[in-house]
Amino acid sequence: MLRQGDTGDWVGTFEGHKGAVWGVALNKTATLAATGAADFTGKVWNAITGTEIHSFQHKHIVKSVGFDANSENIVTGSNEKLVRVFNLEQPQAEPEMYSGHGGAIKQALFCRDDKCIISAAEDKTVRLWDRLTGNEVQRLTFPNNPNSLEISVDNHILTVAHGTSISFWDVDSLKKLKEVKVPTNVSSASLHPDKHVFVCGGEDFKMYKFDYITGNEIESFKGHFGPVHSVKFSPDGELYASGSEDGTLRLWQTTVGKTYGLWKCTEPNELNNSLNSPREVQAN
Repeated sequence: MLRQGDTGDWVGTFEGHKGAVWGVALNKTATLAATGAADFTGKVWNAITGTEIHSFQHKHIVKSVGFDANSENIVTGSNEKLVRVFNLEQPQAEPEMYSGHGGAIKQALFCRDDKCIISAAEDKTVRLWDRLTGNEVQRLTFPNNPNSLEISVDNHILTVAHGTSISFWDVDSLKKLKEVKVPTNVSSASLHPDKHVFVCGGEDFKMYKFDYITGNEIESFKGHFGPVHSVKFSPDGELYASGSEDGTLRLWQTTVGKTYGLWKCTEPNELNNSLNSPREVQAN
């Protein structure tokens, strides 16, 4: 389902999968969408018309999809423990394939000017793959399975959610920059484009906001009625979205009270009443 970011208004629905959708992505210009599902396919759609353009068959559930910078390729991660790269200009060609993970792939992303792939799996590792050689070139090992990966807007910082921690890594060297403990088992984390704050959510139904510089918790909101599975800042950093097992997607304002989309500036005495009032979008 595609919705307008600043208002939550429904735009359209991509219809064609025959199983639960696990992963979604838009390309940088929002002209293409990619989805991965339990029907063992990764699909690419025209995001303007909703028309299916490509369908790539896999042998198990597709958990993750992502575009490269020029929308020439998509990367998929599946429960086959494989990472694949499909060329959208030659969709019939055999995909690039990267094997070595010992568990189902949770997420895979292009990085380092699309010359590499970084992937997280249920084998407690994050691995870096060189697309030129097809080989694994670096590996990070965690005490718990990494649940989500995000690369910052400037392509410099990798954010990894694992266990009760969020860790941040330099994309070019994969050296750890910092690690922050959070109060719950966390499923997803997102770093603000200006890299001053990050948000995360997980098993305790809450959304947390932390100061990236100090690692201190700024605030937490209990708006959801189920575990939070996915969080993400908007490209302009004005909003962040959270998706939960409770069947809702919620949009939260980064700066509460700022006039933006449906959010209108409020009087100071009204602010306290609005702090815990995110916009809510019911999933059908």
